This record gives sequence, structure tokens and C-alpha cells, in this order.
Amino acid sequence: MKIFHLFTVFFSLFFGTILFAQSNNPVGEVQLQTKKLRKAVDNKDENAQADSYYNIGETFFNDGDFSKSEEYYIKAKTIYEKLNDKPNIEKTSRKLAQSQEKQNKITPAINNYSRAAEVSVSKSRAVNSNDATRLSTNSAKTKEEAIMSNIQLSDKDNDKGDLAASYSQMADVNIQQKDIAKAEGNLNDAYKISKKEAPKQALEINKKLTHFYVENKNFDKAIEVQKKVLKEDFVKDDSQEKVNQIQELADIYIKKNDTKEAINLLQKSYGIALEKGHTLEAQKSVKKLDSLYNVSENTNASILLYRDFLGKLPNLVSKDRSLIDNKILEDTEQKIAQLEQEKKLKDELIRKKNVFNYSLIGALVVLIGLIIFIFRTLKKVQIKNKKIALQSLRREMNPHFIFNSLNSVNHFIATNNELEANQYLTKFSKLMRGVMENSTDDFIPFQQELDLLQNYLALEKTRFSDKFDYEIDVDESLNTQSLKVPGMLVQPFLENAIWHGLRYRTTKGFLKLSFDKENQHLKITVEDNGIGIEESKKLKTEHQKNREGRGMKNTLERITLLNDLYKKDISCSIKDKENSSGVFVEINYKLMNK
Repeated sequence: MKIFHLFTVFFSLFFGTILFAQSNNPVGEVQLQTKKLRKAVDNKDENAQADSYYNIGETFFNDGDFSKSEEYYIKAKTIYEKLNDKPNIEKTSRKLAQSQEKQNKITPAINNYSRAAEVSVSKSRAVNSNDATRLSTNSAKTKEEAIMSNIQLSDKDNDKGDLAASYSQMADVNIQQKDIAKAEGNLNDAYKISKKEAPKQALEINKKLTHFYVENKNFDKAIEVQKKVLKEDFVKDDSQEKVNQIQELADIYIKKNDTKEAINLLQKSYGIALEKGHTLEAQKSVKKLDSLYNVSENTNASILLYRDFLGKLPNLVSKDRSLIDNKILEDTEQKIAQLEQEKKLKDELIRKKNVFNYSLIGALVVLIGLIIFIFRTLKKVQIKNKKIALQSLRREMNPHFIFNSLNSVNHFIATNNELEANQYLTKFSKLMRGVMENSTDDFIPFQQELDLLQNYLALEKTRFSDKFDYEIDVDESLNTQSLKVPGMLVQPFLENAIWHGLRYRTTKGFLKLSFDKENQHLKITVEDNGIGIEESKKLKTEHQKNREGRGMKNTLERITLLNDLYKKDISCSIKDKENSSGVFVEINYKLMNK
């Protein structure tokens, strides 16, 4: 007995590394899909990647390796979900659920059937919902209703695969209810439907049927069904599957306690396996025969069997293509794993690069934002300072004007000319009040500015009535109410014309103030026939030459500030007349309405 135990240990160790061998090995399809997967990864084509994973999953599913199929369906579904590809999400979720159901993973299978129903339409929605209900309920009646609904839908759409699966599921319910007749009928129907379209499914259903008969001690019926399947073309034409089915038949005889017939069948399966080069199937037959010889205490038969197997093993392995294919398949799956690892590393590298780039961009954005903030803050400070400066300049009155006006009042009072003094003081007060009221605004209505200038000229006319006459000309197309102009911008030019030009004439002079509209600009001209700029400079005392004229400087600074703040493009020119005495002043700026 120790010898048999050693043989058993030897074969377990030897074949432990290749027990994954399957019939109809899916090597070629998996290799093809791996090449497509590599190309899809290189091209960053996620949809093609998912398709390759799905097709590999299909290959394993059809070969009965549901654990592997689940693995690849999950990979495909993950990408389809990312792409929100609903038709493929529905298709993959359903196949994933079927793989999980085959492995008795009920909860995830329910979740995937539900997901398939969620994204599917028409018939597919109903089929997936029914499958989710079938797995989630404990009520036999509810299961029957869900399965019957799927049978009707599959029959209507001529979907043989789903139809056979539904009959098989109905048989499970019948067995649960111990309705032997209905279970047998549904399994037979499932087998008849599937054997034409899906031999793998038919063999699975046949195995369930024979197991059903064995469980019910109906060994003769089980043997009859198993012998029947051995006559099917899809078994006769596949030597590996034929060996498997003979071993299944032998197992039934063993359970029937017909050891002699079981040994004959196992010897037959062993002979076919040796002839066709199916190493694992031969090893399985040897182990079953050894077990039966041990029961009958036929030690010599067991020793001869093992010696025969060991002697033929090298030649058997050399003929067995499935072992090589499975090694290739294992290497191919390792390539897929390596490819996925490379993709992860690339994705991680891209992610880190993107994080760095985004961080750098973020830092630049913050820096630019800070620079813009500082720039705007400085700009606001500059604008505020300019407005303060402008307001300060606007509130200043020409010292000459105030001093001379008050001196004139004093002159009128000293000469007992109280009426003239009162009239002059009244006009001066009105002018000062108007100036003060508008001192807070950079621009005032044109009419108010016109009133202030009229008041100012009236004052000066009162003081120098024998020195000049004046005229104010306003273009009729100007809207004096809506048009806005800088306050007291023109007054210093009028004051200069009077005090430095007209006042020194021996005869009465003339001052003309004009406002004209030219396109979208306001043109202001101040024209006098006084002594002119050059003659006026000659009459200045040394004290006057050293003292800067505050009125003109104030005005020019205001023009610069107004241009900076409001982009009014104000221009000012002052020059002596060419053909006659006097000064000509021209001011231009853009019109500004309320």
C-alpha cells in the first residue's frame, strides 16, 4: 500500500503544475486578443482595450473557465463604465453576472444583472430584471414566473442559448420542489435545444441531468443518458471530450457499485488518452483505476498500470499539445499582466507629470494673480492720488484773482463807492460759491461752467470797464444741459488775457470766448487783442519773473491729470497772433454727455 501512496504523491506533484489544462484550449484567440490589446494600449484607444478584455473573457467563458472569464469581464466593464458605453456595459454586465452565477457568487451576480437591466432597453431590460429577481428571491413561485417570462422572451427572439439556460434554471426550481417529472422534462428540453448551438452548454446540462438521476438512485437512466451523449458527434469527434465523458460514465457505474464495468470503461478511456496524447486525462484514468484496484486488493494490476504509465509518459507528454498550449496561455496571461503593469506605470507617470504641470500652472496663476493684484492696487493708489491731486488743484483759486478782487472791493469802499463795492462783492461771493459747490466734481454740466465764466468776466468788466469789452459765443448744436466739461478750466486763460494783455492797452481792447462743436470734440478758443505774451514778459518786474504763475501751472497740471484718468485727449495751445497783437488760446477735448 505504501507503493501506491508514493505513486499517488508522485503524480500529484508532477501534474500539480499542469492541472489547469482544459479541452479545446483557447490559446490562439487569447494570443490574438493580446496583440490587439497591446496595439490599443499603445494607441491609447480605451474602447479597443475594453473590447479585447471582453473577447478574452468570452474565450474563457466558452471554455468553461468562469473564474478567468470573470476577471476579464470586470476589466472590460470598468473601461466601458468610464466611457459610459451603455450597450457594452449591458452586454458585459450580463456576461459577468453569468460567470459569477456559475461560481455561485450570488450577490455580485444579482448586482450585475441589475446593472445590465438599468442600462439596457426593450427585451434585454426584461430578461436581466428577471434574472436579478430569480436570484434574489426565495419564493419558488416568483422564480418560476421570472424564468417563464425569460423562456417566452428567448423563444420569441429565437435565442437558443438563453432559452436552454432558462429551461435548466426551471429544472433547478423543480428539483427544489421535488417535482422529478418536470425537472427531467426541462433538463431534456434544455439539452435538446443546446446540443445543436452550444455543445459546451449541452454537456453541462447533460452532467446536471445525469447527476439528477444519480441523486434519485436511478442509475440505469443516468447510464442511458450518458451513453446517449457519447454518441453525439461533438463528443465522438473530440477525443479529449470523449475520454472525459467515458470517465463520467465510469463514475456512474462506481456509484452503482458495478466495479467491473467501471474498470472496463476506465481502461478504455486510458487507452484513448494514451493514443491521442491527452496526458492529464490519462493520469486521471490511472488514479481512478488505482482506486478501484485498491478496493478489490488487486495490487499486481495497480503496479502494472503504473509501470505502463511511467514507461509511456515521456512519449505521451511529447505528443500532448495541450500542455504546450497551456504553457503558452500562461505566458500570454503574464504578458497581459505585464502590459497592464506598464500601463499603470505610464498612467502614474502621466499623472505625476500632470500634477507637476498643474502645480506649476497653479503657481504661475497665483503669481500672475498676485502681480495683477499688486499692479491693480498700485494703479488704484495712483488713480486715487491723481484724483486727490486733481481735487486739490480744482479747489485752488488763483492768488492774483482773490487778492485783486478783494483789493478792488477795498478801493470801492475807500472812495465811498459803497454801491459798486456791494455789487462787486455780491458777484464775487456768487462766483466763489459756484466754484466751491463744484469743487468735488471733475466734470460739471456745461451750463454751470458757462455761468461761472460769465460771472467771472462780469466781475473783471466791473473792475476794468475802460480796458476791454467781451463776447461769449456758444455753438447752438451744443446741449448745454447734458454736456459735461471740466470746471474752471478756461478761467485762468481769461484771467491771463485780462491781467497780462488787455490791462496794459492804452485803448479799450476786446476779448472773445467761443465754444464750437467739431465732430465729437469741443473746441474752446480764447482770443484777445492785448499786448501779447512777449510784451507782457518785458513789463514784468524781477519779483514777478522769479515768481511762477500759479494759475497757468495749475491748469496745465489739471489737463495732464484729466488725460491720465479719463483718456479725454485734452489738448491746449497758447500762442501770440501772427498778424496782429494779442494771444490766441485753443483747447480741444472729447465730448462727454451725462
